[in-house]
Amino acid sequence: MTTTTTTTTTDTPTPRTLTVRYFASVREAVGTGSEHLQTAAATAGALRDELIARGAPWADALARGRAVRIAVDQTMARDDAPLAGAAEVAFFPPVTGG
Repeated sequence: MTTTTTTTTTDTPTPRTLTVRYFASVREAVGTGSEHLQTAAATAGALRDELIARGAPWADALARGRAVRIAVDQTMARDDAPLAGAAEVAFFPPVTGG
């Protein structure tokens, strides 16, 4: 008799707690400056999509058609920035100086 063992692996990251910060008009729209969020999102963009899926007001403030900047651990990041090991993600509108 032969026994076969199958090992299944997944690419789904383990859920962890991140501090999510919102600034300027994004903060005003969602009604808070920060929150601690349990997430398994692998990238900054996946986290944004997860927040959008909550519905209003996140869906409006973070909609894909809106210009929203992202920082991961206080470093500017793109949607494909990995969140592994990250402690903080911030969302804010583009700003201009002058």
